Amino acid sequence: MGRQEQIILERKKKLDELKRLVNPYPHRFDVKNYSDEIKEKFIRLKNDEKTKNKVQIAGRVMIIRKLGKLIFSTIQDSKGKLQLVLQDKETNKQDLELFKKYIDAGDFIGVLGRVMKTKTGEISVLVKNIELLTKSLLPLPEKWHGLQDKEERYRKRYLDLIMNKEVREIFEKRSQIINALRDFFNSKGFIEVDTPMLQPLYGGGAAKPFISLLNALKMNIYMAISHELYLKRLIVGGFDKVYIMNRVFRNEGIDSTHNPEFTILETMWAYVDYKSNMNLFEEMVEYVAKKVLKKTKINYQGKEIELKRPWKRISMADALKKYAKININKMSDKQINDVLKKYKIEIGNFRRGLAIEEIFKKLVESELIQPTIIFDYPADTSPLAKKKPGNKDFVERFEPYINGWELGNNYTELNDPEELKKVFLEQAEFKKRGYEEAAPYDDDFVNALEIGMPPTSGLGLGVDRLVMLLTDQPSIRDVILFPFMRPVSVSEEDNKEKVEEKSKEIEKK
Repeated sequence: MGRQEQIILERKKKLDELKRLVNPYPHRFDVKNYSDEIKEKFIRLKNDEKTKNKVQIAGRVMIIRKLGKLIFSTIQDSKGKLQLVLQDKETNKQDLELFKKYIDAGDFIGVLGRVMKTKTGEISVLVKNIELLTKSLLPLPEKWHGLQDKEERYRKRYLDLIMNKEVREIFEKRSQIINALRDFFNSKGFIEVDTPMLQPLYGGGAAKPFISLLNALKMNIYMAISHELYLKRLIVGGFDKVYIMNRVFRNEGIDSTHNPEFTILETMWAYVDYKSNMNLFEEMVEYVAKKVLKKTKINYQGKEIELKRPWKRISMADALKKYAKININKMSDKQINDVLKKYKIEIGNFRRGLAIEEIFKKLVESELIQPTIIFDYPADTSPLAKKKPGNKDFVERFEPYINGWELGNNYTELNDPEELKKVFLEQAEFKKRGYEEAAPYDDDFVNALEIGMPPTSGLGLGVDRLVMLLTDQPSIRDVILFPFMRPVSVSEEDNKEKVEEKSKEIEKK
């Protein structure tokens, strides 16, 4: 028997004994104080000074050290860590014996005691009473921080959060960023709305959807790849400014900046074009940085990035000229194909606009470290965007870039229903040719535009990527609490065997 198995057996034995003495899983504990509050309030205590101030705190036992008649323990609550001191003269005799015999690292306890500062200057609680709140059956990792297998941290995020204060701080900051985004749009007169996550038709983006079956109606349904088309329906309905911050799902690759399920912020703003959203996007990022970080200059993976407005703005055509020495306006389809071959860029069926966009991604994106707005995209990259007046080869679309990443997608919305019908028919033809990301014909949305939608511009933000930037994290999995991971066991048969095994264990008891 290995050391791990021995520890588990010993803890299960303790649990069986505890159940005859106390309830090791009580219903509640009245928490009145937290670790950070106690440390801040009593920071001016002198060494070895004891107060009459009683506190009531709960948390997970992290460390137990026995030094003669004294026991030192460290508990961790949601706000930090705090030392406990147990001694014969102060601690209830029965509680002290229970602690000595049954409490292990990983257990949750509640304590009542007086605040003190030790001889070494550490603010602590001199424990009077102890209550076991949860018996932990599995031991905590001994050396969790710095494990080589980061995937195990993602799989068992609960352990990662227990053992790494820095990880908890990342997700606390994520919450602050999301709240700041809401504050920003609320202050601008936008209202937050909800739109369907399960949709009878997918649309609003070029992405491969997840397909499921709605048993009640015996029909296929799709996980949302975007909320765009529903937001536009709300503009038709009379709203001027709406936004949603929610999940979307795209059945695509997984890498450092992509997860199949991610958080997106999408807006619709009536009576403006994409230029207004350029200003709004810059202002939004600057606001969030100031609100959360109290600064606009950040350090991301060793690169200093200034988020303060104004950002650099350059058209896609001019960016290709500047960074790749390619003039797309003077190139034939054959010449563009030659560039694709030269840089080994594969796009499937040739479409000029998509080819230009892929060349841009390959040769230019990595150069865009400082905040940059790339505007005016080839027309066939954005079927739901309005074409530029006087130049039908391009549409009024922009994407903001930081650190070589695209942070969002924004454009002046197509609101001509006759043009939209043509777009949907073209998309249907592309789908026939094997283009999986083409959108299906949405008759209800066409009908909504026939009712009439005013001039409108939409804005999209990849929230997870913004969090990565503002928390200096190298992977999107570091800012998503539970990123998608390949299951260790994927078969139903394996799961069935595990259930049967656990059932037999319980029956033996």
